[in-house]
Amino acid sequence: MSAIITIAQQKGGAGKTTLAVQLATAMRQAGRSVAVVDIDPQASLTAWMRLREHEAREAAEIRFSMVGGWRLGVELDRLKRECERIIVDSPPHAESDAKGAIKAADLVLVPCQPSPLDIWASKSTLDIAIKDGKPAALVLNRVPPRGKSFDEALQSIAERGYEALSARLGNRQAFITSLGRGLGVVESEPRSAAAHEVEALLAEVETQLR
Repeated sequence: MSAIITIAQQKGGAGKTTLAVQLATAMRQAGRSVAVVDIDPQASLTAWMRLREHEAREAAEIRFSMVGGWRLGVELDRLKRECERIIVDSPPHAESDAKGAIKAADLVLVPCQPSPLDIWASKSTLDIAIKDGKPAALVLNRVPPRGKSFDEALQSIAERGYEALSARLGNRQAFITSLGRGLGVVESEPRSAAAHEVEALLAEVETQLR
């Protein structure tokens, strides 16, 4: 059964494309047929995909589409017939394309750095998902070694009643390095702590989808 996972966040710089790439490559590594859809005008996912096509030609195939507007729904319907997992990288701000991607999603993931500003900024995205009746969860990204600020972020999330996945992505150079090679960290450094974090995240996402 196919599923659409929309990566959405009103605040820019939260790590949407990093999350989309790492999840997509982990899903592909796990044997799923995967498509990624870039509807962000910044086109960071598109740039990564082009790099993958030219510099990582032996990497596992991931389908790619770049659409927007009224074509998004049609494209997602087509991809659901052809792929098991479709990951949508949406634009920042509550634009119509982002709202359309949330409406089409089976699961909405909201990347968020563990800071009060990022947690506050996540509210509008979560509200859109809740209004549409879509399951949504924060994914903590660029998490530093555990300390007072991180504990305060967890407390802030709990106080607002937000759901956050237990699996998190640390502030690791391995994620940046993998993107620069057109790969995911499960491909470039499969035994690293970063890869283990992505694998734990994937397991939790699959549980959410079930």
